[in-house]
Amino acid sequence: MLKTFLSSILFCFAVIIITNPAIAQTTVDSSAHAPAMYANAEDNFYNAVGPQSRLYSGMAYDFYDPIIKGNAYVLDNASWNLGSVMYDGYLYKNVSMLYDIYKDLLVIQLYHSALKMALLKSKVKSFDLLNHHFIYIEEDPANTTSVNTGYYDQLYGGSIEVLAYRAKSIQTSTGFGGTIDSYFSPSIDYYLYKDGKYYPVSSQGSFLKVLKDRKKELQQYIRGNKIKFRQQKEQAMVKIAAYYDHLTN
Repeated sequence: MLKTFLSSILFCFAVIIITNPAIAQTTVDSSAHAPAMYANAEDNFYNAVGPQSRLYSGMAYDFYDPIIKGNAYVLDNASWNLGSVMYDGYLYKNVSMLYDIYKDLLVIQLYHSALKMALLKSKVKSFDLLNHHFIYIEEDPANTTSVNTGYYDQLYGGSIEVLAYRAKSIQTSTGFGGTIDSYFSPSIDYYLYKDGKYYPVSSQGSFLKVLKDRKKELQQYIRGNKIKFRQQKEQAMVKIAAYYDHLTN
C-alpha cells in the first residue's frame, strides 16, 4: 500500500539546493555564462541527494504479492536499471529506477538503502529508461482530444509526435481444481499528436487519416520501403511520422 512519509519533496529539493548549490543540475535553459560554482555541478543522483535522503518524501513503495503471475513493470523488466529523470526542473542522471505501469508510477531506490519511493508525478517532466523516453502529460479539460494524465512513451518527437501509453491490469482466471489465478495483462494505446490535438491510432489506415494532407506521398513511401505496419507497428509509425515531417518542413 502506498503511504506518504517524511516532508514534501519540493521542500527537500529546495533545502538541498540552498544548502549545497554545487549539487544543482544544469537546467534546459541554462546558459554558457553560469557562475563558476556550477561548472562541476553533480549529475549523479545518489551523490547529489544521498546525504539529504532522509529529508525526501513521496510515496513509500512495496513490491507486489508474488502470487500474481508476471510483473507490473514496463517492457516486462522487473530489474532496477539506471536512467535519468527531469525532476522539479533539474536533471538527475544515473538513477536506479523501475517504471510500474500498473500504477503508472516511477519508482527509485533511496541512497544506500533498500527503501523504495515513488516520485510525485506532478514534479516529473520526463525520464529516460531502457532506451525509451517518457514524458508526463496532464489532461487538459479545455482540449476535447486531450489524453488522460500519465506517463507516455514518446516514440517520435518532431513537429508531430507518436506516443504510446503502456499499461497493465490484473486479470483473473480459473485454474485446475477451481483455483483462481491472478496475472498482469499488458495493453498499449497509441496516439498521434498533431496541431494541438491527440488522435488515437491503431492501424495504418487511422494513422494515415490524421496525415491525410500527405497521404498519397506516404503511401508511396510505405510501399517503396516495404514497411509492414502490422508486424512492426511502432517502428512503422516512427518512420512514417519522420517522413511526414520531411515532407512538410
